[in-house]
Amino acid sequence: MKKLTQERLKELLHYYPETGEFYWKVGYRQRKVGDLAGYFSSRGYIQIGIDRGLYLAHRLAWLYVYGYFPEHGLDHINRCKIDNRIYNLREASQSCNMRNSPIRRCNTSGVKGVCWCKRNSKWHSQRGIDRKVYHLGFYSSFDEAVCARLAAEQCLNWSGCDSSSPAFKYVQKILN
Repeated sequence: MKKLTQERLKELLHYYPETGEFYWKVGYRQRKVGDLAGYFSSRGYIQIGIDRGLYLAHRLAWLYVYGYFPEHGLDHINRCKIDNRIYNLREASQSCNMRNSPIRRCNTSGVKGVCWCKRNSKWHSQRGIDRKVYHLGFYSSFDEAVCARLAAEQCLNWSGCDSSSPAFKYVQKILN
């Protein structure tokens, strides 16, 4: 299988950066010129089959606009996996991408890395980096635990992800 190029991609598809959608320029079997390209993958992303290869639409958008596939990864800034508008995409390391992931369903505090510890009857603050979890302390108040989490994020220079951090948003809400 040959490596997909920007030129080949533009022969087959038209990309609308304002909507993040791809449309076919060529027909083939059931596909007609002008049809919306892609389908949902089991992981919630949009995939498009091209020349016997399967590609994630957000990676194709990057190739279409910038002419190369990102070396590491891409992050959907607004966390919506199907929002492939070019201004919603940014090159990001895996760790930055994970920091911008949504809060898990089982999270009851609303802030990543902050949970209630029944055993101590205190709020526990922690952070994870490179698959290791670091304990930040136990706190009497939720606000203190969130501030400890935010301070840890800022010490790690998580720039570019600050505004999407639940700890950052919580502190902003308190200050306003």
